[in-house]
Amino acid sequence: MDNKDREDKYFRAKERVQCIKKFYTSLMSYAVFITLLGGLNYWIDEWRHPWFLWAAFGWGIGLVFQAIKTFGLNPFFGKDWEQKKLKELMQEEEERWK
Repeated sequence: MDNKDREDKYFRAKERVQCIKKFYTSLMSYAVFITLLGGLNYWIDEWRHPWFLWAAFGWGIGLVFQAIKTFGLNPFFGKDWEQKKLKELMQEEEERWK
């Protein structure tokens, strides 16, 4: 393994660590602010109208998509799906030109 490969792996790993750190920071912000909004909602009307749940739901959807991107959790396309699809399409293209 030459120096260029090591540098590439290092920078990819560093970028991945930054994405994971960003996700956990977002998750902590979510927990703190939704807790504060829940407390405010209780203080204002004792949860007769739980409006803070709208913020929790909307922000939660964003966190789910961020987690999917960060950790590669794609239930529709597996890790090797793209490679398999490329090979399949290339084979179809070759067969069409024969």
